[in-house]
Amino acid sequence: MRQVMINTDRTVVVVEAADPVPPGPGGAVVTVDATSICGSDLHFYDGDLPLIAPLSIGHEFVGTVAAIGAEVRTIKVGDRVMCSCLAGCGQCDGCLAGDPATCASGVEVFGSGVLQGGQATSVAVPGADFQLRALPDSIDDDAALLLTDNLCTGWTGAKRANVPPGGTVVVLGLGAVGMCAVRSAVAQGAGQVLAADPVAGRRAMAAASGATPIEGPTIPAVMDATGGRGAHAVIDAVALDTTLDDAFGAVRAGGTVSVIGVHDLNPYPVPMLTALFRSITLTMNTAAVHQSWKELIPLVESGAIRTDGIVTHRFPLDAAAAAYALAAERRGDCLKVALQP
Repeated sequence: MRQVMINTDRTVVVVEAADPVPPGPGGAVVTVDATSICGSDLHFYDGDLPLIAPLSIGHEFVGTVAAIGAEVRTIKVGDRVMCSCLAGCGQCDGCLAGDPATCASGVEVFGSGVLQGGQATSVAVPGADFQLRALPDSIDDDAALLLTDNLCTGWTGAKRANVPPGGTVVVLGLGAVGMCAVRSAVAQGAGQVLAADPVAGRRAMAAASGATPIEGPTIPAVMDATGGRGAHAVIDAVALDTTLDDAFGAVRAGGTVSVIGVHDLNPYPVPMLTALFRSITLTMNTAAVHQSWKELIPLVESGAIRTDGIVTHRFPLDAAAAAYALAAERRGDCLKVALQP
């Protein structure tokens, strides 16, 4: 097999590795048909997260089941499947509730140092009955890739933002996750979605998804759009100190700040006193993937939530270095890059 690696000097290479086998009687091997670069992968590439050894990268992949262990029951060889970016035990209360981030055994993320990355020609998947979901023909590879992570993250962030019907929500950062949050907030009944990003092309994409773009300093723009009240909720899909400051400043008293971006390892000084006296709810969210699948798959199949236009570029797997370089530019015309093994 071939797999993408990020070296400690941040170079991206494609290397040969041993073909995987099912990891235990409950595991499976998936031949990858499509995989993609997530903003979380770029944190390793950009140096925001440490690398102490070369890393097999990637947690978004769809493909065909090539082999299964003796105890696998819900999928079979030949099934077209998508894989949750998060791996849980599948048996505890958290997993049974569809929220592997709360797995009692500890959640693992594909391509983060323990489990093999999904940017490869094939991947070993533990706990296949829980991690894998067979795909209907009506969901194409681009939509399925979003359902492995980004769309579930945006959906979870919007749900936990507690936006009242017809309320105003601000989305900070309009990469793939932020764009999914925009579409999720619209689908969940927000009356007004204000979308902020320094890149004009991304603001235009958000406008085409039902949002109202805002420009310039975020807090004054939100106050102008809300009659000085602030938004009912702010979804921060970036999680830099500056965007978190904007989130706390743009949310109204009694509102919710819902964080779905990945902060670096440095502490963020939460404005506790201000948040306390304004009764602000802060929620930090890793996607409830399996819970979201139950809600999102019918919406995607019916067209009630759009998945088009987010995957904007495609490269062969062997051109992964060029794909990462493009994704890291964060251009207005590039939201998400897929790799085709």
